[in-house]
Amino acid sequence: MKKKLLIIGYIWPEPNTTAAGGRMLQLIHFFLERGYKVTFASTAVESEYSYNLEQLGVRKSTIQLNHSSFDVFIKELDPTVVLFDRFLTEEQFGWKVAEQLPNALRILDTEDLHSLRTARQEAYKRNQPFTIEGWLEMDITKREIASIYRSDLSLIISLFEMELLEKTLKINNDILLHLPMMYKAIDSNERKTWLSFDEKSDFVCVGNGKHAPNIDAVKKLKKEIWPLIYKKLPKCNLRIYGAYLPNSVTQLHNPKEGFYIMGHAIDSSEVISRSRLNLAPISFGAGIKGKLLEGMLCGTPSITTDIGAEGICNAMPWNGGIANDLQTFANVAIALYENESEWEKARENGVSIINSIYDKEALQERFLLKIREIHQSLKKHREQNFVGSMLLHHSFASTKYLSKWIAEKNKND
Repeated sequence: MKKKLLIIGYIWPEPNTTAAGGRMLQLIHFFLERGYKVTFASTAVESEYSYNLEQLGVRKSTIQLNHSSFDVFIKELDPTVVLFDRFLTEEQFGWKVAEQLPNALRILDTEDLHSLRTARQEAYKRNQPFTIEGWLEMDITKREIASIYRSDLSLIISLFEMELLEKTLKINNDILLHLPMMYKAIDSNERKTWLSFDEKSDFVCVGNGKHAPNIDAVKKLKKEIWPLIYKKLPKCNLRIYGAYLPNSVTQLHNPKEGFYIMGHAIDSSEVISRSRLNLAPISFGAGIKGKLLEGMLCGTPSITTDIGAEGICNAMPWNGGIANDLQTFANVAIALYENESEWEKARENGVSIINSIYDKEALQERFLLKIREIHQSLKKHREQNFVGSMLLHHSFASTKYLSKWIAEKNKND
């Protein structure tokens, strides 16, 4: 069987600025290593941080929304698998793929549940507690869950989100797969390359400036957490790294207080690996936080919140500390920074988490088996997902005819 993958990207991958970009690159490598010809298509414009996909042998294509050229493009390409990068691209292009390529396997990579992230952000802004009921009432939730049902398989990055979909929404796990970030197991050789407690110094915080929880975390560090830490550890510094940092963050730079806004880090692993502690006071969001996993991969413990750690460790001991109020967060950070034996235990916990949950070989095998299983009985698989078939038939009718109307209008303009 010819093996062709089409990825429809919401944006062009930026592995050096976002965990989502790193995740997409992992998926591309997975398919390339299994003999797939990969094409990445997007309506977005590339940025200075966009990864050079062509050096991997990936074909790139710019596509248009509501345009008949997309139909021609996918029919000529004739992929066996189509991967949608986030539910928005499935909403925009999924019905065309289903119509033109009925035998292609349609996979949705959720990245994180965007509706969950949005609901938490709204609750946080209003200073109200997040509730599942509130999440379920939102339009974006209905849209995202409908997208999951319409897809043959949805990749879920977080254990918490997997449980939410299976237990709260009762979605059949035949159409879900827990597939988090995938990393090579940490072995003794890798650990020998890590800097020791004494060789590491200072604190680090990493986060893309386009992501609201990161901006909120940096402001919280500057105004409330860092002054408490700096008072106890006046020789220490905190360095903030991230692409796309807005002026509201860059103006917080204050070397006199040991608070440094460093901007984009070409290699975030390198800056995390030199630091003794990784700080992530995340108040809202979803998915799993790549920066916390990066800390585990280079032997740097992290202090975060319940939201920050959510879905990452499956009740295993955390690699550092978890605290939700600001004073406790600062106290936990100070205590761990100065206590070598507890710090060593924390990084051992990180090794256990990576090797138990994020082992690349085990996860890739799981993914491959699932793809084969669905491919071999695609008709039956779809018959068992009646809700998905119904949504594809009814809700897409409106999208389809609106899209066709726009396409015709564009022709006449």
